[in-house]
Amino acid sequence: MFDPVIAPSGTLLGLLQRGRGDGTLHALAAPRDEALAALNHCVLSDPRTDWQVENRSLYYARLFLDLDGGLDQIESHLFSVEDVLDTEDSRTGLALAVLGHLASYGRSDALALLRRYAATGSNWAWALDELALRDDDAGLRGLATSVLGRFPATTEGDAELATTVRDAFEPRPWRLWADDPRDEVGKRVRAARETGSFDRWQRQMRPSGPRPGWSVRAVFDWADEGLERGAVLHLPAARCLGAVAGPEDRDAIVEAARSGSDGARGAALHYLAESCDARVLDLIEAAVSTGSRTAADAAVHAFERMCGPEAVDRARGWARRPDQLGAAAASVLAARGEAGDEKLVLGVLRETVRAEGPDAPLLRALVDGAGRLGISCAAPVLRHVYRETASSQLRGRTARALAATDPSFATGFAVECLWDCEETTREVAAQYAELVDARVADRLRRLAADPAEEAEVQSAIHDRLGPDPTAV
Repeated sequence: MFDPVIAPSGTLLGLLQRGRGDGTLHALAAPRDEALAALNHCVLSDPRTDWQVENRSLYYARLFLDLDGGLDQIESHLFSVEDVLDTEDSRTGLALAVLGHLASYGRSDALALLRRYAATGSNWAWALDELALRDDDAGLRGLATSVLGRFPATTEGDAELATTVRDAFEPRPWRLWADDPRDEVGKRVRAARETGSFDRWQRQMRPSGPRPGWSVRAVFDWADEGLERGAVLHLPAARCLGAVAGPEDRDAIVEAARSGSDGARGAALHYLAESCDARVLDLIEAAVSTGSRTAADAAVHAFERMCGPEAVDRARGWARRPDQLGAAAASVLAARGEAGDEKLVLGVLRETVRAEGPDAPLLRALVDGAGRLGISCAAPVLRHVYRETASSQLRGRTARALAATDPSFATGFAVECLWDCEETTREVAAQYAELVDARVADRLRRLAADPAEEAEVQSAIHDRLGPDPTAV
């Protein structure tokens, strides 16, 4: 999937792509055709920077309901010839998830589209998972022959079916189909489930990796072999060292951390970091300065996992380094720094936004740190990140930081956050949004009554308004 093109934050499309609450509010105030055009653009061209962790589907589904939007464009998107040419989940996943939410709100046209796509579309498994949560038993049973028809009654087809059944995210349809009296349905699904269970048992009985009695050298060799296969085993290898290493092995482990092969060096650095060896911080700095990229990455990761005061103290000296160790040091200070570290964290926060923009990965830790340390003078840069970032998760973190640093948050961004795409951001808004704004109480009541809303959000509302939000 290509990186999405995100419109400016001051436009309706840009607001909707980011999933901001102001996107919904502006869409409801805009001409309906314009709002629906922007909404469909977002649903058909997924704008998320990371579609596997960021939420948009409920946000867009609610706006479809508010605008009484039709599903013609989603239908054309799902059933176009491109569905055969591009079978990546990212092309259709958001549209299918939106249809799932619309079906849960009672939109029968959305339910019909999901059934049709599950029967004929390339990303049928996603559609089936949506239906597993929303459709009735009769609707799911009606899809059995269409879905099973995708797997030819051959050895290869049966093996593929067994793998699909074993790895199904939502097992409900397969359980229903296993009870079907027809041999071509029930008998076949039951056989696939048995094969999948046997495969899982076999994998459990054939574990690969360390065995009792391994030596330190054997663990290092295992870590190196993993790297050759493309598997990074620094952490599990470090845990293995913890089980097999004795005091007499300490010098060999230190030497591996200083100049060993990449797999051994990464395992040794993590082991020494976890055991709080006094020499590990110098070894980490040496690995970053003179080691390979793999060794440097392992050293930085080991340092980020250290929790002791020695790591925090060293981070104060490394925080201004212009490399990955400097970024890790800033993250450590943001997460575990103390009073007096505010200036360092704020300086790195400002420089990161200036040099790398409002979507830099390091901002997640720095924004959290600004909130944790209560850096009130960070509010202007936090407000900039909130407005401009394309990541709804980073915006949610920023909202929480603003709640701790910006006195205007409760009457400003907290209000729009009630319409945000991320449930954690709506939860923050439910805790802080000022009730003097007439929109706030009404929105809180609607969210409290919405069966699709997350329990944490509704719990925050009840904590704020009491057990009966309608009375407010």
